[in-house]
Amino acid sequence: MARRLFWLRSVSLMAAFAPLSLSAQQVSLWLTKPDRSALLQKQTEPLAFSDGAASGQRIEVDDEQKYQLIDGFGFALTGGSAQLIEHMDAQPRANLLKELFSREGDGIGVNYLRVSVGASDMNDHVYSYDDLPTGQTDVKMEKFSLKPDQADVIPALKQILLINPKIKILASPWSAPLWMKTTGVARGGVLKPEYFDAYALYWVKYIEAMKAEGIVIDAMTVQNEPLNEKNTPSMLMLESEQADFIANHLGPAFKKAGIKTKIVLYDHNLDHPAYPLAILKDKSANKYVDGTGFHLYGGTVEAFDQVHDAFPKKNLYFTEQSVTDHSGGDEMHIAQPVARIVMGATRHWSRNVLLWNLAADPQAGPHTNEGGCAGCYGALTIDGNKVTRLVAYYTIAHASKFVPDGSVRIDSKPFDALPNVAFETPDGRTVLLVANTGTEQAEFSVRFHGKSLKTSLSAGAVGTYVW
Repeated sequence: MARRLFWLRSVSLMAAFAPLSLSAQQVSLWLTKPDRSALLQKQTEPLAFSDGAASGQRIEVDDEQKYQLIDGFGFALTGGSAQLIEHMDAQPRANLLKELFSREGDGIGVNYLRVSVGASDMNDHVYSYDDLPTGQTDVKMEKFSLKPDQADVIPALKQILLINPKIKILASPWSAPLWMKTTGVARGGVLKPEYFDAYALYWVKYIEAMKAEGIVIDAMTVQNEPLNEKNTPSMLMLESEQADFIANHLGPAFKKAGIKTKIVLYDHNLDHPAYPLAILKDKSANKYVDGTGFHLYGGTVEAFDQVHDAFPKKNLYFTEQSVTDHSGGDEMHIAQPVARIVMGATRHWSRNVLLWNLAADPQAGPHTNEGGCAGCYGALTIDGNKVTRLVAYYTIAHASKFVPDGSVRIDSKPFDALPNVAFETPDGRTVLLVANTGTEQAEFSVRFHGKSLKTSLSAGAVGTYVW
């Protein structure tokens, strides 16, 4: 009798802790509508899979087919963004940072950031960490200092790391120190070959100095938009120069210093995949390279496939895109950027998605003069302590809140009628992101493990389904 009671108790415990069948699981839907009547809002109407046949359009989700690991979703924490955040009062700032970088409550769980090495065009002035009077040089980096970032960027990052210590950070330079360039000015110019070693040391100093502040740089791009000389600051770097710099200067300098920060190529538009391919074909440079970063101001996401197919062991990253709704009306056009960028990049092997930029003031500042972006409003408008969330915020939030670091993309199809992408999280959840880019309500079914879920999205809406 005692043995029978023990057996019954064991069966009861096993049943209590056994995973729920798919039919018994509730499916959560988080919805954003273009009329703003729902903004990343969890829906109360119950959804569940059943044995019923799929009807209407159908999205097939297959977790047996797995693709790339996901590092995260986020924004560029420009100097201007950090400045606006740090100038907020303490409590509103703390509330905003918790919302951005935590998944608790209303938090959207941003888990990837891009920072500029020195100033970007979304800073209120140009600087590097080794600025010198005209005619002077400092090849040993004896005057290197992070002081320009001590006012805003570093304090903001430290507060963010208290909320999410595992957040990944990508660092990108808009220009080398001006004394290293052919022109000696911020806009345009080329890194002089005689300063390749000095610039590699500059990078070593930067990564080590940030680490001393408790900030680990997970990855770096060698040059932001190396074919664009129009920003202030900016610097031209052709593929042959970048290959030489990585193979003979940066790579060896990182190896000597024991630096594990990933080196990422290119960091420019998808219309020129020949640039990273040329460097990856250089064996001397290739051995130091983790992968390639792309923007989408030109070209199409299919260029990701060209690089992946040629070098499948190298990673791909989506490092920048500005999403700004210029409609001027009350409607928020979210379906298109979610489909084009978040889904487009991840369905074509990107491990992350970063938008440009995190925050700007009501005048799209601060930015540099004569080459700063005057229309980069970013994800948030910050006016003192007042925060307005723009379309870019929700574009990223529909993924970042639900897809943590270590998730993997799984198969979902078709894509054309109802753009979608699916992920499996480290805790075994399935996340399906769907965008209705059409002009009419879409009735559709989701098919998974032989079960079907019937649902719908209104025109222009985005939904994240979690089970």
